[in-house]
Amino acid sequence: MKADIHPHYHFITVVMTDGTEYMTRSTYGKEGDKLNLDIDPKTHPAWTGGSQQLLDRGGRLSRFTSRFGSIGARK
Repeated sequence: MKADIHPHYHFITVVMTDGTEYMTRSTYGKEGDKLNLDIDPKTHPAWTGGSQQLLDRGGRLSRFTSRFGSIGARK
C-alpha cells in the first residue's frame, strides 16, 4: 500500500441547526474544526420520511408505466 495517500481521519465538532453539538471522526477540515449543518437530519423530510406525494399528470412516470408495466414482477 502506498504511503501518505489516505486522508487524515480526526475529530471534529458537528453543530446542528438547533445549536446542539456532537463530536465525530471525519476527514473534513482539521482537528477540532466545526461543521455547521444547513439542513437538520432530525427534521428534514429526506431523513424523516416526510409526507411527500408523487404527482405525475401524464408525465414520465405514466409513459414509463405504459411502456414497461408488463415487464417485471408478476402479480
